[in-house]
Amino acid sequence: MVTGAYYPELSGAGLQCRALIRACGDRVRFSVLTTAVDPALAVDDEVDGVPVHRVLVSASSRIARAFATRRLVLATFRAAATVDIVHLHGFSRKSRVVIAIARLLGKRVIIKLTSVGHDDALAIRRKGGGTFRSFRRADRFVGVSPRFAQLHADAGLPAGTLTVIPNGVDLERFRPPAPGEREAIRRELGLPVDRLIVLFVGFFSHEKRPDVAFRAWAGTFDSGAESALVLVGRTESPYHEIDSALAASIRRDADLLRCGERLTMVERTDTVERFYRAADVLILPSTREGLPNVVLEAMASGLPCLVSRLPGVTDALITDGESGLLNEPDDLPGFARSLTKLLTDAGLRARLGAQARRMMEAHFSLPKTSAAHVALYHALLAGSVG
Repeated sequence: MVTGAYYPELSGAGLQCRALIRACGDRVRFSVLTTAVDPALAVDDEVDGVPVHRVLVSASSRIARAFATRRLVLATFRAAATVDIVHLHGFSRKSRVVIAIARLLGKRVIIKLTSVGHDDALAIRRKGGGTFRSFRRADRFVGVSPRFAQLHADAGLPAGTLTVIPNGVDLERFRPPAPGEREAIRRELGLPVDRLIVLFVGFFSHEKRPDVAFRAWAGTFDSGAESALVLVGRTESPYHEIDSALAASIRRDADLLRCGERLTMVERTDTVERFYRAADVLILPSTREGLPNVVLEAMASGLPCLVSRLPGVTDALITDGESGLLNEPDDLPGFARSLTKLLTDAGLRARLGAQARRMMEAHFSLPKTSAAHVALYHALLAGSVG
């Protein structure tokens, strides 16, 4: 498994990779090759009994990047030498190195496509001939939502080289709260017990739109629904996606609106499932996704979700008005209206949340998605795909 970040560093692709490894159990023997930005992390490590090899990366200078590339080459040779399949979770500039070495060693290569507009086939083709040629050397592609299949065809790649396998969710870890559990968790987390809680989970990036979540919440203040907003996610990080100015602007706006006592910002948690069980509504107004883990987890937790409508992605998860609510991206008045509707209608919240849980149980459980991956691995090695 090759990822851009792996536990204890967090990313959506890394979290899904770790969950998949756990779900496959002893059917597959795994090792992980990952890049890392924290120099305190061990180069050779073990997580959940799985060997993890880290390559420290830094964008501080051209020399630093050159040394990181050299370390990546050496680590890839070492990590790939004894495996049958190299499975990349996402595609980036560093992936070209990994694919070239895997091919040199005669390994099968799978690329899991994680984000529309970033590593789908059409987006990669637009990055240039060399990058696209490297991308096409994979034996198989895994798209996490139907949109990837369409973009694969649009890029001129054979439909038979892509399999749609959605991200899976742990239905035991992410579950609705038991009677009385929501209030107990709120007390433990220091969250208000006497107000509805709106939850956002995600990096503070312009694509995740935490600022839109805040402004939509502020747009509900005249509805009469007493609510609080909890924002869970990194506000500062060496990763380029994260913009600390977003958190600063939200804090300034909260001061101006005098609602700071109703706003909670959580930089990091390893028990995000507790926040889902503490909340009443999830809002995710993002503009780019592959198949958002946050929505899977919230739906499995029985939360009604208000999410951007991203064709072939979020509408593959949510049927608007039945298992959640969809709004056009960046339609701030629309998000505010939909959030007001959820906060003022307990029956609607209960109905959407219950249907969301049933949807996850039927189609997105980890046993289903891990079985699909194991079948793909066996078929690839048997030569029946690719």
